[in-house]
Amino acid sequence: MDTKLLTGLITTLLIAVVLLMIWAGWRNRLRRQADVGRLPDVPESPGVPLAGADGQYVASTTAGDWLDRIAVHRLGIRTNAVLSVYPHGVLFDRTGAPALYIPAGSLSAVRQESGMAGKFVEKDGLLVLTWDLGTHELDTGFRTRRAADKDTLYDSLQQLIAAAPQADPQSGK
Repeated sequence: MDTKLLTGLITTLLIAVVLLMIWAGWRNRLRRQADVGRLPDVPESPGVPLAGADGQYVASTTAGDWLDRIAVHRLGIRTNAVLSVYPHGVLFDRTGAPALYIPAGSLSAVRQESGMAGKFVEKDGLLVLTWDLGTHELDTGFRTRRAADKDTLYDSLQQLIAAAPQADPQSGK
C-alpha cells in the first residue's frame, strides 16, 4: 500500500474520531444541563431601547465558571448579535440562534472582563451580565463591535440593574 494513501487514511480516521468525541461531549453536556429552565419569552413589541450596539454574543456559562458553557437553548454558541437595553430587560438578537431576552428582575450584575469561554480580548473588552434562569445563575458575555459603544451599554446596564425590582429570596419571586 502506498505510504501517502496510508497516511491520508490514518489522518482521516483521526479527524473522524476527534469529531465524534466532540459530538459526544456536547451531547453529554446537553444531558447534564437538562434541568436548565425555559428561556423567558421575547416581547413581541419591546419598545424603544435605552441603548444598543452591534457585536458578538460570546456565550453563556455557569456563573463564576467561565469555561462551563451552557449548551441548552443554544446559549453556548458564539454568534453575531445586537444587544439592546430596554427599561424592562435586555435583548440579544442573535444571528443564527434564537433571540435571548433577560428580564430586568433576573439581572444581578454587569462587569467588564478580558475573556470567557475561549474568547480573550484586551483588558475589560467584554461585558459580562450575571443573571438567573430558574435555579441557575449564568454569566453571558458580549463584545461590542465598536469600543465606544461598550461604555454606553455598561452604564445603561448598571442603571437597569439598580432600578429593577429584585427577586425576593423568601418567596422565590
